[in-house]
Amino acid sequence: MKFWFKIPLWQRVVGALILGVITGLLWGPDAESIKWIGDLFIRAIKMLVVPLIFFSLVAGVAAIGDLRKLGAVGGRALLLFIVTGQISVWLGLGLGTFFAPGASLDAELPEGAEVPEANPVSATDMILSMVPESPVQVMADVQVLPLIVFALLIGIGILMAKEDGEPAAKIFDSGAIIMQKVTMIVMELTPFGVFALMAWVAGTFGFEALLPLAKVVALNYAGCLIIIFGLYSAMVHFLAKVPARDFFRGIIDAMAVSYSTASSNATLPVTLRCTQRNLGVSPSVSSFVVSLGATINMNGTAMYLGLATLFGAQIFGVDLTIGQYFLISILATLGAVGAAGIPGAGLIMMSLVFTAVGVPLETIAFVAGIDRIMDMMRTTTNVSGDAAVATTVAAMTGELDREELVSADDI
Repeated sequence: MKFWFKIPLWQRVVGALILGVITGLLWGPDAESIKWIGDLFIRAIKMLVVPLIFFSLVAGVAAIGDLRKLGAVGGRALLLFIVTGQISVWLGLGLGTFFAPGASLDAELPEGAEVPEANPVSATDMILSMVPESPVQVMADVQVLPLIVFALLIGIGILMAKEDGEPAAKIFDSGAIIMQKVTMIVMELTPFGVFALMAWVAGTFGFEALLPLAKVVALNYAGCLIIIFGLYSAMVHFLAKVPARDFFRGIIDAMAVSYSTASSNATLPVTLRCTQRNLGVSPSVSSFVVSLGATINMNGTAMYLGLATLFGAQIFGVDLTIGQYFLISILATLGAVGAAGIPGAGLIMMSLVFTAVGVPLETIAFVAGIDRIMDMMRTTTNVSGDAAVATTVAAMTGELDREELVSADDI
């Protein structure tokens, strides 16, 4: 047993992925007999959705500490997080629409399951749906948008309460940490779930299903690279007036750690050291922006949520309206905000976006096996974005030591 846990989780997942594919191809359609193990894994993920989003979002807002910090530093950081998040999710939607990775795979839902009808969503309906009539009912029905709005309002209320709100802030902060630990427990089931799901996919659909999955992985990496070397390079070059080469040289350690751990939270200390020592960002700005970014800046995840939603819609023949595209862009951005900075969080957010636009949750069974491979690149994108926003905000507010930045040549 000790030997099993000594192996890094990502290596166990990759091993389970390969073994599952081989088993499925050899076993054939009878591999469906072990699909229940994968279904159990997906059910465990869905169990975490509401508490993880609620506690993480409230704790993230409360962590700002003071509403006044949302001014010079916080306001700019939040604006950059939102704008880059929207650009990222529309990039994912564009890649999914143009390359259509799921169009070549004609899947059938399990017996008794149905494809939810895609209902047009008007702007008025979208606005009204953001305000929950009953927060308890919203949680019970897993309605993501009003849940996120309610969580944000609770966080703002804690900030407005100041000292009186500190006990509640500690409770939500503890709740967020506990839910992250519970999520890590569920993530230990990933190798078993991946093995069963990939055996089912390979056994039922054969190589026909593996090629679209490879296409999704390629598009995920392509999208992340465009964000990192396109969007972030432009941000630091034009807004922060920092050479992109020096910026990436300064955060190379954080990028390496984030790719290997697939965890923004685990990379946080390294990101802080890189932004302060290598990029010259002041400790006050870097501590605030990078820590906030580790919670709410998930551009790689937002891009992937848009791509995965299109992939699922194409597999099961769900026609999405332009209104639902905008709904996906909002939910993917906000859902990424609620995603914990730990491995596998994207899978949890995925069910929320799928449910909102009528894409069958069975899509998760197709992508769960390859999620870890893509999660590593998405996390690198997220962490690089934290550093890019911190550098840009520091430059805008006069908190960037450019002499320290020049010394990055010695890294």
